[in-house]
Amino acid sequence: MVFIYETLHQMHHYFRHPSPGTSIDFAYYVSNGYVLWMPDIEYRTGYPGRDAMKCVLPGVQMLIREGYIDPKAIGIQGHSWGGYQIAYMVTQTDIFAAAEAGAPVSNMTSAYGGIRWGSGMVRQFQYERTQSRQGDSLWKVPLRYIENSPIFWADKVQTPLLMLHNDQDGAVPWYQGIEYIMALRRLEKEAYMFNYNGEDHGLRKRVNQKHWTRCMQEFFDHHLKGAPAPKWMTDGIRAWE
Repeated sequence: MVFIYETLHQMHHYFRHPSPGTSIDFAYYVSNGYVLWMPDIEYRTGYPGRDAMKCVLPGVQMLIREGYIDPKAIGIQGHSWGGYQIAYMVTQTDIFAAAEAGAPVSNMTSAYGGIRWGSGMVRQFQYERTQSRQGDSLWKVPLRYIENSPIFWADKVQTPLLMLHNDQDGAVPWYQGIEYIMALRRLEKEAYMFNYNGEDHGLRKRVNQKHWTRCMQEFFDHHLKGAPAPKWMTDGIRAWE
């Protein structure tokens, strides 16, 4: 299991108390047959998705060569910025047997003019100068925004994809998740999206944390360990349930 965000080496001696939450629980997965790898990612302005691939894929190939992992049973998980990078990477590689992208930006051209619901700040600064690292405005480098947006390459996805995007997300508006899941479903890809009503960027209600943690584990166990598919994957869950 690959877990990504940006640089994670500072967590090498970090203890995370086993508990349900928004992302995978490291101790639980390691205790249940998974090898966990958390790479550092370095960036150059303009192509963060491509930079993520350059840091993640060589490391995965190294682990395969060393014989630590089954090359046909590799998963990847990340939330927010990690979710964006995963949403992009699965359009460029089929090395992962399953992926979970939490609260991903899927379309930088539509997200660029949005606002952060909590503060009201226009999101343009984020795409030009901070985490998204595009380097200039949408009108100066429009192709760069398109090239970095997973939705424009959704037809290339071969990896089963699970997403979490909640309807009160103030950091990444959940229509970004809707755009991506609708594109993947239109293209007849295997994809699922969970929305917990009233939840923000990350899950806070324990009942939702427990439910999501179990469902995400079932998704990875099915695709990576051959466990039976859970009912929510085969039958779906109606919104009123």
